[in-house]
Amino acid sequence: MGRISNAKERLLQVAFDLISQNSYGGVSVDDMCERAKVKKGSFYYFFPSKSDLAVAAYEEHWQQRRPIYDRMFSPLVPPLERIENYCEALYEGQKEKKAKTGRVPGCPFASVGCELSTQDEKIRQKAQEMFARYCQYIENTLRDAQKEGLIETCDFAQKSRVIHSFTMGMMLQAKVRNDPEVLRDLAPTIFQIIGATVTA
Repeated sequence: MGRISNAKERLLQVAFDLISQNSYGGVSVDDMCERAKVKKGSFYYFFPSKSDLAVAAYEEHWQQRRPIYDRMFSPLVPPLERIENYCEALYEGQKEKKAKTGRVPGCPFASVGCELSTQDEKIRQKAQEMFARYCQYIENTLRDAQKEGLIETCDFAQKSRVIHSFTMGMMLQAKVRNDPEVLRDLAPTIFQIIGATVTA
């Protein structure tokens, strides 16, 4: 059973890496099986379709990253510091990937969501779900910032979506320009968006 579960794990990791680095349409089941060193029959043992693998791979990636976000957005961290840490993580993450692959990949969830939202309902829903998770972290941060008198009361859910849209837009620009430096100074703009006059 160990080899079987290991094959599934390899497929999940390879699928996420290949789709993130290239595109969903640019990667075939054969490509993923070859990279993961898994037979095609084994692929269909685990996943009914390429789409199902992609959804599972993106969920697996989120579950691996979730503890990092839980720490980053911990209530023990001052609200504005959470935002600064988040922005720094976005910048450093894209910078690291550029150094490793020569390309800025942008947000993996936004990329596959944009590519397939009109073609594949499962993937569209998964991308939407991921966006909602990020927005919830931001929304909770804004509520805490308001409680501490750092920002005025607002529609926290709507404001979190604005912030997420801004960061995703900047990630897209960084990807198109292949330049992570686009993301260097996200926090000051977010502070302007939320009306925060004090930085952490």
